[in-house]
Amino acid sequence: MVRTSEELGSKHYDNMRGGKLFVDAVKFLEAGDSYGAGSFFGKASIPPGGSIGYHTHSGEYEVYYILSGTALVSDDGTERVLRAGDMMQCRDGSGHSIENVGADELTFIAMVLFNHTGSPK
Repeated sequence: MVRTSEELGSKHYDNMRGGKLFVDAVKFLEAGDSYGAGSFFGKASIPPGGSIGYHTHSGEYEVYYILSGTALVSDDGTERVLRAGDMMQCRDGSGHSIENVGADELTFIAMVLFNHTGSPK
């Protein structure tokens, strides 16, 4: 399977999960094409001052891999600053948020994967 950037398109989300401003996202793999691995596989962009609000995952977990910009993430209430090349994983049953605290756009890969084996807490 091959999809060009034009075929993938982009989706705009205002105040995602109660966050600030907006998030633009490009899904590079549809859930139906993931062989049951997960529900979201994409690249997200958040403008300075924008965020995805705090939310929890149940039966799934989420991974962020920072491509550019500066992120403040909350992982079960513990805050960390992440930059290009850093990652975070929100485990099944945990909560998290991400905010662009830099002067430039924050871009990252996001994947929501199903927990088929039980939480490794």
